[in-house]
Amino acid sequence: MERTTAEDRVTFTDKVALIIATGLGVGYFPWAPGTVGSFLGIIFILLLSRLKLIGGSRLLVHFLFVAMITGIGIWAASRAEIIFQRKDPPQVVVDEIVGQLLTFGLIFRNPRFVLLLMGFLFFRLFDIIKPFPIRRLERAPLGFGIVLDDLAAGFYASLIIFVAHWYWPAWA
Repeated sequence: MERTTAEDRVTFTDKVALIIATGLGVGYFPWAPGTVGSFLGIIFILLLSRLKLIGGSRLLVHFLFVAMITGIGIWAASRAEIIFQRKDPPQVVVDEIVGQLLTFGLIFRNPRFVLLLMGFLFFRLFDIIKPFPIRRLERAPLGFGIVLDDLAAGFYASLIIFVAHWYWPAWA
């Protein structure tokens, strides 16, 4: 008699969800997968900032992209949680990607290295220490809890980046 495992029952849709939830597989990185997922978010920021859009359309495209990845990410993270049979599995990094994207939402343009580094570090700090109300958001069910806490961390980081950019535009 053959034993079946959870991986044997993974459907095509589940595989798509895992590809998305793990950030194209970077979530399987053996050390600090969330940090590696955040780097993937920085790559998306750099690609998005190169779009030849003007004025408000640039900001609109950025926030539509964040909203789209958030919705898809919640679905994918929910599926991944069921597949991995674990709450907020470390392989799920789509939340870090979305959080990094939101970090740069208020100053969406061609960010300089110092600004990218600050945003990356502040996002990771808030994602790790989880100040109020981030810890509460993490308790939401399934993919909502996985993604919402990182959106809040990204929002906090975006406020700091915005202020830094506002007061020191020459180096930020």
